[in-house]
Amino acid sequence: MSRLTDTFRNILKIHELRQRIFYTLSILVLVRLGAHITLPGVDATLLTESMANQTTDNLFGLYDLFVGGAFSNAAIFALGIMPYISASIIIQLLGAVIPYFQKLQQEGEEGRKKITQLTRYGTVLISGMQAWGVTVRLLNMQVQGLSIVPEPVQGIGWVLTTVIILTAGTVFMMWMGEQITEKGIGNGISLIIFIGIIAVFPFAVLDEIRLINVGQRSIVMELIILVLMVFIIAGVVLVTQGTRRIPVQYAKRVVGRKVYGGVTQYIP
Repeated sequence: MSRLTDTFRNILKIHELRQRIFYTLSILVLVRLGAHITLPGVDATLLTESMANQTTDNLFGLYDLFVGGAFSNAAIFALGIMPYISASIIIQLLGAVIPYFQKLQQEGEEGRKKITQLTRYGTVLISGMQAWGVTVRLLNMQVQGLSIVPEPVQGIGWVLTTVIILTAGTVFMMWMGEQITEKGIGNGISLIIFIGIIAVFPFAVLDEIRLINVGQRSIVMELIILVLMVFIIAGVVLVTQGTRRIPVQYAKRVVGRKVYGGVTQYIP
């Protein structure tokens, strides 16, 4: 424990690293703040009642997990960074079937910049379509006959405004992820997804405790889930850090009366 404390102290002593850490933390705080700012025109009280009556064991619940609860809050960051991930995957798949994208992948730095630009365009397009889907869902959500979007607010104006806000929120998160990668500690997109999952983890633990208290889930089942979690995490770490040692054997050579070489080294 003392060695871990000393490590953190040494990290904070390095000026540049300390600046990168604080810069990353400040951006992550902005991400979490945006996950709690409700979209204009949405009744937050009715939204809370509606989400309390819905189950999270579905596709929307899984999506809400990755965006840190912003989807259930109908927040400006409700789409999260997932449209960017989707656009990146689509571009990579297109590189396997379309010659134009294959050529870009082989052009080095210039090709990478072009792919990044196309990925951003794809992010805006996917965000716009998903944002429109969010507006449809919000308009159909009701609590005791009352819509969470009041009737005077409903209309094409509200739909367009919401689509623009959600799309801008995703683009802003994409930009923040790139800033963390360039000026922070790196892996900005992954950190944004990570902080979203960690943010809802305590609430998930409380839900499991509540299920045990009301008798809907046994302690044995919870222990089995915990054991599976440990094995899955351990497996991921082993695969991530695993290396295959490729032997490289050097031939012996004689120089004068001395023999050089004949040793075996490894390429990871």
